[in-house]
Amino acid sequence: MNQTDMDVKPLSVSELNSYIKSRFEIDEHLISVLVRGEISNYKVHSSGHHYFSLKDADSAIRCVMFKNQAYGLRFRPENGMNVIVLGKVSVYTRDGTYQIYCQKIIPDGAGELQMAFEQLKKKLYEEGLFDETHKKPLPVFPTRIAVITSPSGAAVHDILNILNKRWPLSSVLIVPVLVQGPGAPEDIAEALSYVNRYSLADLIITGRGGGSIEDLWAFNTETVCRAIFRSDIPVISAVGHEPDITISDFVADLRASTPSNAAEYAVPDRKEIRERMASFQIRLESRIKSIITEYRNILGELSRNRLMSDPSNIFNDYRLDLDVYYDVLGKYTEDYIISRKNDLVSARGRLCALNPLAVLSRGYSLAVMDGKTVSSTEQICENDRIQLIFNDGSAECTVNRIIKRE
Repeated sequence: MNQTDMDVKPLSVSELNSYIKSRFEIDEHLISVLVRGEISNYKVHSSGHHYFSLKDADSAIRCVMFKNQAYGLRFRPENGMNVIVLGKVSVYTRDGTYQIYCQKIIPDGAGELQMAFEQLKKKLYEEGLFDETHKKPLPVFPTRIAVITSPSGAAVHDILNILNKRWPLSSVLIVPVLVQGPGAPEDIAEALSYVNRYSLADLIITGRGGGSIEDLWAFNTETVCRAIFRSDIPVISAVGHEPDITISDFVADLRASTPSNAAEYAVPDRKEIRERMASFQIRLESRIKSIITEYRNILGELSRNRLMSDPSNIFNDYRLDLDVYYDVLGKYTEDYIISRKNDLVSARGRLCALNPLAVLSRGYSLAVMDGKTVSSTEQICENDRIQLIFNDGSAECTVNRIIKRE
């Protein structure tokens, strides 16, 4: 360090950083830059500012996107995503670091809107908003239909013409809303909530005519999709032309390829109903005629029946039958009594033959000891007292001697 160096006034760190920052901000190459890279260390601060690094294979640079600019993002940046950032390079004087102050972030390869579309579609799918179990059936004969769309677009005229042509019995409520541009998603969501809150219809059609993806973007927003999902009234989504697909189509209870197609789904065709009613009438008349003919034939058969010509005939037949049954029953009863008498006499004879007293009347006697009949010499001993029972009485005896048969 020489004397000349000592004569130069030293700078503070802040002064040096401020000077470097001023040089950055007048460099035309750094005032507006487009930089391609991969996002890493992505973080959204509680203040709403977005902080991340942008890197390639050999280097990295810090980036910040302030809250006001971040409001314009239509997709959510993620780590590992390849993007192109537009901004300026400047120095953060407090740390003495330079970084890119981002004004815009664009997905590299896929368009910004397409990226936002895929991210929201995946998110709502994972939450179950597309599940068939949440789909509500459309009323077969809607009494009032709310059409949420632009009142000046071609779509509303197509819907009204077809509804009036197919089923003029349904009344139609037009709920005018913005369908594109700032405020459109909130406008559509509020209209859906309004119709539900006051039960203004039993079916809702919401949508618009064709256009670019930017024109249709309101129906790709989370605000509109969640409002459709919350609706207690069935919703038909009718956005754009047939090839156009919006996320609202997946959430709605039914997707129509065009607004005109939505009107066709919403109501039946009165011509078809009239033809079906005419067919039912012909079939009903034919069935009634068939039933009348069938019962006329039955009535004819009944009128030829003897009972119908003279009802007393049946009573005469019953009287004759009763006499026959009386005679048969009387004869059967008499034969039965005689048979039972004969059986009784026969049983009495057999019973008398088995009576022990009858045996005694023929000169036999019965020996009894201790109340039991003595039928063997093995049952008695000498000097036992036994009783002899005769036909006309009994005798008390003593056994003097036992003689056994050889």
